[in-house]
Amino acid sequence: MNYRHIYHAGNFADCLKHIILSRILQYLQKKDKPFFVLDTHAGIGSYDLTSEEARKTGEWQDGIARLLGKDAHPVPDLIKEIISPYADVIKSLNPEGEYFFYPGSPKLVQMMTREQDRAFFMEKHQEDFKTLAKSLRGDHRMHVRQDDGWLALKATLPPKERRGLVLIDPPFEEPDEYRRMIEAFLAGYKRWSTGTYCLWYPIKARRDVDVAAQMLADAGIENCLRVELVIQKLDTAKRLNGTGLFIINPPFTLHADLKLLLPFLAKTLGQTAQRSTLEWICEPK
Repeated sequence: MNYRHIYHAGNFADCLKHIILSRILQYLQKKDKPFFVLDTHAGIGSYDLTSEEARKTGEWQDGIARLLGKDAHPVPDLIKEIISPYADVIKSLNPEGEYFFYPGSPKLVQMMTREQDRAFFMEKHQEDFKTLAKSLRGDHRMHVRQDDGWLALKATLPPKERRGLVLIDPPFEEPDEYRRMIEAFLAGYKRWSTGTYCLWYPIKARRDVDVAAQMLADAGIENCLRVELVIQKLDTAKRLNGTGLFIINPPFTLHADLKLLLPFLAKTLGQTAQRSTLEWICEPK
């Protein structure tokens, strides 16, 4: 596995994914009972945007810098409320106002969980696993394992908690990754149907995404939302043109939040295209 997220940390895809992740975690905090988080492809936890790798691509400058940077366009109050959990974590890591560090999903989870909550992070890459384990060392709530994220859905589900979140965020290095993601999710869902699942995917060409969506529809999974942000014209499959998530069992307020958020993100982060999609694959009953 050659994928290293440091080259892409803080880009437009991270913005969408992590805003949604933060909003779901905030929702889960509303009840006193503990919740569980599983991150199947965790990465290193947080990223140094001044590193050689991050500076090589500079993708964060068209992502988090456009959204929250000093020269960013004003954010409407309703949008501020939606992105505030995400923005607060970033600000706490960068108190001087400059962007030096970007939180990956493990850092967001660590900073947005309570004493009674638990999280498991799976990372296959040896060096990334070591970095993540070191960064979370001493936090008894956070558990890190060097393992295949696909196997984790069977090995760790169901948890003892009834509520929680599963983030499935593979590197998409293999040509059948979309199909594999849906099949792995379905296996996990059979074991734990009460959790919220976020399945992240890149949009390079439309066909693979549509096939994955149809697999979910054919499986009859209720309460399944499709969320997409496209910033480049879909005229080549050689670049990341957009990003999306399938969200199963979303918080009941999330649809209304995304209806406001997605057009704003499309306008703010869009380049040769400014388009978003929000639709039910299967509506909640």
